[in-house]
Amino acid sequence: MEILTNPDAWIALLTLTFLEIILGIDNIVFLSIVSGKLREEDQPKARRIGLLLAMVFRIILLFGITWVMGLKESFYDFDFGFFSGGLSGQSLIIFGGGLFLLYKSVSEIHHKLEGEEESTSGKASNGLSAAIIQIALLNIVFSFDSILTAIGLVSSAEPPAGFGPAGAIEIMIMAIILSIIVMLAFAGPVSKFVNEHPTIQILGLSFLILIGVMLLAEGSHLANFRFGNDIEVHSIPKGYLYFAIFFSLFVEFLNLKMKKNRKPVQLKNSTIVDENLKNDDFLD
Repeated sequence: MEILTNPDAWIALLTLTFLEIILGIDNIVFLSIVSGKLREEDQPKARRIGLLLAMVFRIILLFGITWVMGLKESFYDFDFGFFSGGLSGQSLIIFGGGLFLLYKSVSEIHHKLEGEEESTSGKASNGLSAAIIQIALLNIVFSFDSILTAIGLVSSAEPPAGFGPAGAIEIMIMAIILSIIVMLAFAGPVSKFVNEHPTIQILGLSFLILIGVMLLAEGSHLANFRFGNDIEVHSIPKGYLYFAIFFSLFVEFLNLKMKKNRKPVQLKNSTIVDENLKNDDFLD
């Protein structure tokens, strides 16, 4: 109750909630792409499970802050002259997540544009368990990156008056729960919009490629990778990345508004069926 009556705590809560929602955009995009390949009745379940897993992973990591921060310590240092660095648990998790996101994004783009059509009863269309496993794996990386960012923000900011680490953790847990509630409310409409507009699907997958590159750079920075004595790998500021994402979405929304009467191209295994084709003979 003391936290709820402290104005500084409310400011911290709103700031962290907004941050978690922004950092959760890539999670919603990934959920939309993966759940879009499932049967229509399985898609809401996959989105709910995915976002609840994100909440659980984030809260678990918060309670293990000491363990999370301990992963920053290097366990293997190397120096080949032209290339040096030190591997840590944090760098490996973030770097591995970036590689997985790049692989998954490029594979999905290939599948949607040049892959073979699969029947609605096919394994890829109904693989709810496989989709949840993919969501869970990437949620670990997203949660890890989100918690590291939130911890960095809390560490660099002035803590709410009268609150120590325990109070900060309570605020961060409340922010995570609030952000997941907001994302649960908007995940359905966002997924529907993404699946109804193929250009948004490809744009979303392109965003995931950008985020994958950002994770690779961040993992390399955490591992202190250096080329020679002068070139050090730096992380990419998230603000630049999200500005590019929102600007691209704004441009695409303008394009959709100007060309809303045109028939969109159909991607492979799209769950959306053109209303004008429903009564065609070959669909009978």
